[in-house]
Amino acid sequence: MSGFDDTKPIYLQIKERIEEQIVSDQLKEEEQIPSTTQFVNFYKINHLTVSKGIHLLVEDGTIYKKRGVGMFVAKGAKARLLFRRKESFVAQYIEPLLKEADHLGMTVEELVQLIIARKERDHT
Repeated sequence: MSGFDDTKPIYLQIKERIEEQIVSDQLKEEEQIPSTTQFVNFYKINHLTVSKGIHLLVEDGTIYKKRGVGMFVAKGAKARLLFRRKESFVAQYIEPLLKEADHLGMTVEELVQLIIARKERDHT
């Protein structure tokens, strides 16, 4: 298998790869995604594994099926994915950051200044 992480089920990684292609505009709304067979042949993985990952995207409305034609990116998919990612970012990074900052007695202003300084340093 090419390029898969052993710490997470492959079907979830297939789902995440398609989501990433949507977020990065490699796949646009109303555009057809590769077929299950194309995924199977490209990644050399089981058909059921690919189907399971794609099914998750159909269930959450990210992609939809056109019978006899294929799978397509749904309208609004990118916006929904970005919204979910931002919520996840807040839960995973911002909330623990704020909790630790409170524990250290840091003010919001101090945090903002640290973030600005780090961002400027890393992007110069």
